[in-house]
Amino acid sequence: MEPPFRAVYAVSRDRKNALNSWRIRLSHPMTEDKLDEFERIFDKLYLEFTKMERELEPYQRVERSIQKKFRKSIWVPFIAAVKRYELIQENDKIAVCISGGKDSMLMAKLLQELQKYSEVPFELVYLVMDPGYNELNRKKIESNAALLHIPITIFETDIFSVANNTEKNPCYLCAKMRRGHLYSKAKSLGCNKIALGHHFSDVVETTVMSMFYGAQLQAMPPKLHSQNFEGMELIRPMYCIHEDDILSWKRYNDLEFIQCACRFTENCAMCDNDVSVSKRQETKLLLRRLKRDNPNIEKSIFNSIHSVCLDTMVGYKSRGETHTFTEIYNTRTEELKKESKADE
Repeated sequence: MEPPFRAVYAVSRDRKNALNSWRIRLSHPMTEDKLDEFERIFDKLYLEFTKMERELEPYQRVERSIQKKFRKSIWVPFIAAVKRYELIQENDKIAVCISGGKDSMLMAKLLQELQKYSEVPFELVYLVMDPGYNELNRKKIESNAALLHIPITIFETDIFSVANNTEKNPCYLCAKMRRGHLYSKAKSLGCNKIALGHHFSDVVETTVMSMFYGAQLQAMPPKLHSQNFEGMELIRPMYCIHEDDILSWKRYNDLEFIQCACRFTENCAMCDNDVSVSKRQETKLLLRRLKRDNPNIEKSIFNSIHSVCLDTMVGYKSRGETHTFTEIYNTRTEELKKESKADE
């Protein structure tokens, strides 16, 4: 059996009907009696299945969708990132940082599911920092957490008030202060790591933005050590998950999250459309146009940051130190001279 979405939709133009229909292929001819018996058994099994689906709680349906419907597009890339980049070790205590958006909420559910089945023991704390949300956004985060069975810990700060009174780069200041408060609270709770909901699309966009607007080739790493909080690390478990698949998961489960709770953009807090056109939004649109001619362009950019050839670079920075082309070239020249003398 397979779901004939296109065929049924073409006839009925009813998407819900198409998604809930099945096409059955019989491998050999059947008598009318055998066909009646098959229909009776199938009807019985289908009723039991749909009854089971109806009896599931909303959070259980969400968890089921991760393991079934979105296993290939979300669960498998999530596990791949955790293993490839060694994001979680035994006895880690991870602060799952939840902003209230689709990315962080999905990340919370993924880590929650992983904790159920993982052979590696680790702890999770679901941390929500309230930087000064309005009442509507605060309630939305709390209701979504309750709906998804995510036991959140909320702490309050005055970040929005401080950032709003800054004329120059308020968004940069807000992001920096958020990170600092999250590290500090996580460490006070005994955590050694914080998890953020950046995904594959964020990684690709950041790489492009660094070249176009930052005049440098810089990527977003899957994990890093904190510079200001000793012993703390930052991990990005959704590093290999595409944003389009996150949106599909959200829509499939009829979930609604806050998007932007900043006071500068509160008008768009409950919608999926950006009001302001930021540099990141410009980059999104650019990549979308480029994908029309090259559908694999995002994958190519993602793979490129995993295979940087330093020998062809005319300069690079490492651990805060700048290495120029002449320095690199002269060092290589001396190495070749030594090799030449050794061969004589």
